[in-house]
Amino acid sequence: MATVNLGSIKFKWKGTYSGATAYTIDDVVEYNGSSYICVSNSTGNLPTNATYFEQMSQAGTNGTDGTDLTSTLTTQGDIVYRDASGLARLGAGTSGQVLQTGGTGANPSWTTVSSDMVKLAETDITSSVSSVIFDGYFSSTYDRYYITWDNIVFGNTTTNLKIRFNEGGSEYTSADYRNAQNRTYRGISGQGLDNDNYAAWTDGGATIGHYPGNNDQRSASGDITIINPLSTTNGTTAYGKLMYYHQGNSANQLNLTSFTMHLDRTPASSGIKFMSDGANYDNGTFKLYGIK
Repeated sequence: MATVNLGSIKFKWKGTYSGATAYTIDDVVEYNGSSYICVSNSTGNLPTNATYFEQMSQAGTNGTDGTDLTSTLTTQGDIVYRDASGLARLGAGTSGQVLQTGGTGANPSWTTVSSDMVKLAETDITSSVSSVIFDGYFSSTYDRYYITWDNIVFGNTTTNLKIRFNEGGSEYTSADYRNAQNRTYRGISGQGLDNDNYAAWTDGGATIGHYPGNNDQRSASGDITIINPLSTTNGTTAYGKLMYYHQGNSANQLNLTSFTMHLDRTPASSGIKFMSDGANYDNGTFKLYGIK
């Protein structure tokens, strides 16, 4: 009766090819990055010899089999891409950048997101502080700066919210601030519109709201726009609004205050300080944006 050689029941991986090893049908070897299956018993015949082996997979001609990735990718955050000749490394960009394509026939790159309004800083108040300061963020990149504050709570009900500007990193305290306010209010005993008497022509800081509340239900929210603070010819000008539920001794009032102020000095302003004249901040969030 004739004998039929069935070979192996399944493929048998034998690793890297060796000329000293006897291979039988269905043995699989690796040779120069490609894989081959034995089709006829062989010893000492290279896998490229089609009499004894058939090719199963082929290594890439430009390193695309991945064997060179460990030398291409060297640092955490690296990305591999295909340039004009083969695999190439794109090192990690800076924090906040995004990956940008150059289109067909060009390499990808990291780029900074371009926007006319960019958030530059944020301060979340989680414990009592005397002030919130944004300094060193003003630059020639932006013409205006926009700051919001939400749910500001003070330590008492008889304090005034004030701002001062920094010059060269230091707070300017002399009486060169000009401040005007209009306040619309509705209270238990009446309503009205007046020129707030907390405004001043010469003061050591600009008052932008008085007697906000000292609990979450009566917190203050608002915003301010600062115009070209680096100007050395026009001084520093800002305007904004403040909404709060006044919790004074005589009556409860819902207030909307619109304000404008000017620091009548020509040195550039490097930052802004939010403070008060009678209590600490107990809660709230401040955010600084640059506007082109």
